[in-house]
Amino acid sequence: MNRNFSINRYFDRIGATHRPRYRFAGTTQQQFEAWQSQLLPKVLATLGRMPPKVSLNPQIEKEWRQDGLIKQRIVFDVEEDLSVAALLFRPDNARGRLPAILACHGHSPGAKHSSMGLEPGEMHNAYGLRMAQAGFVTIGIDWRGFGERNDNYSGQRDLCNLHYLRASILGMTVLGMDLHDGMCAIDYLCQQEFVDPQRIGVMGLSFGGTMATWLALCDRRIRAVNVICYSVLFAEYGLHEINFCGSQITPGIFELCDVPDVQGLIAPRPLLIEIGTQDRCFNLDMSMRAFGEVQKIYAAAGARDRLELDCFQGNHRWGGNKSVEFFRRWLGQAG
Repeated sequence: MNRNFSINRYFDRIGATHRPRYRFAGTTQQQFEAWQSQLLPKVLATLGRMPPKVSLNPQIEKEWRQDGLIKQRIVFDVEEDLSVAALLFRPDNARGRLPAILACHGHSPGAKHSSMGLEPGEMHNAYGLRMAQAGFVTIGIDWRGFGERNDNYSGQRDLCNLHYLRASILGMTVLGMDLHDGMCAIDYLCQQEFVDPQRIGVMGLSFGGTMATWLALCDRRIRAVNVICYSVLFAEYGLHEINFCGSQITPGIFELCDVPDVQGLIAPRPLLIEIGTQDRCFNLDMSMRAFGEVQKIYAAAGARDRLELDCFQGNHRWGGNKSVEFFRRWLGQAG
């Protein structure tokens, strides 16, 4: 008898044979709507118990002018005894209510400073800065365990995984906690007299793409979504490559569906997906197969014209070729 002692081989076999219960297989709008109504509440339930809302009690700690923008550092509360620091940028010469974008940072030590252009070595991923210069209000916060919210006590252990374990014994998930914080940031945006609450978008790279995807599912105020280098399949990047962390998963999600299904639930809202041809985190073949699944869902939803692809020459980074045009089309321009 040929016995197996390899856990890696065990998970590879599961990844190769497992089919989630709600993997999309329809072709019509009626089938899409039935699938979406069944799957979406089940997906959101995997987030566990969500943190309660509290008063934001916002405070502008600093304001300065730079890069043609008014820049602010703001602090607000997200839970009892827990706050977050945010960077908010807006065009200096704009008038009236503007469209706004939540810029979600990835799994980077620079956290919000990376996506907002305050991390010199990561200016190629400074989409929060670039979109503000293009006429949008942008805001970035640190996810839990990153930036100013990194307690730096774990040595070589990933804080995402440690916080996932801590959250799980409370019936919660780190992803759910981060989504709560992201929705608090959108609450703050919508309270500003220079923001149009009917024109809110979200974008993010890698783990930021995870956040952008899930935020769109949790918050209907989001009207357009830009997911960057997060076109993946659980069997490959999760079970085989183990290329994820405790901030990006929820219990039982692969039993229900795959990543393209989660992204397909965004339909019929506009979605721009970016894929790097030399992405060393998510290979091109897997990414394009994942996009193909999203494409089928949007086609069935009658929204194929609202799904865009930027397959750019580059590695695991922001391509930046279509984002401005995409958000201007679906959120409108300044003024």
